[in-house]
Amino acid sequence: MTIVINIVVSVVVIFLLQYLGMVIFSWMTPYRDMEELRKGNMAAALALGGKFLGTAIILGVAAYTNDSIWFMMLWFAVGYACLIAAYWLFELVTPKLKVSEHLQQGNVAVGALLCFVFLGIGFAVSSLII
Repeated sequence: MTIVINIVVSVVVIFLLQYLGMVIFSWMTPYRDMEELRKGNMAAALALGGKFLGTAIILGVAAYTNDSIWFMMLWFAVGYACLIAAYWLFELVTPKLKVSEHLQQGNVAVGALLCFVFLGIGFAVSSLII
């Protein structure tokens, strides 16, 4: 019975962390992610999907490599901070490219590139989790 409770608690915590991560990312964008998705904005969808997958990669590795929920949450926080830093660094190193404006305008190339930045950071940071 204890193992079932541990699994249920872990799954609930994972869902909550993933949701919280997406909410924080949506606060960072000057446009409304869900509104852009309803419009069919593929660029915004790619960027949001990259955020989701990057977050999920870090969260999955943190859950797999830690026996403690607290350590899993700690490593997730570290990895998530790296994803946020990657977003701001991407903005910084592309000064002539206002990323959020291009995403809102539906620039799929920018959305795809940002998606892969998030995936790459997710994989790279997850390799640090021990």
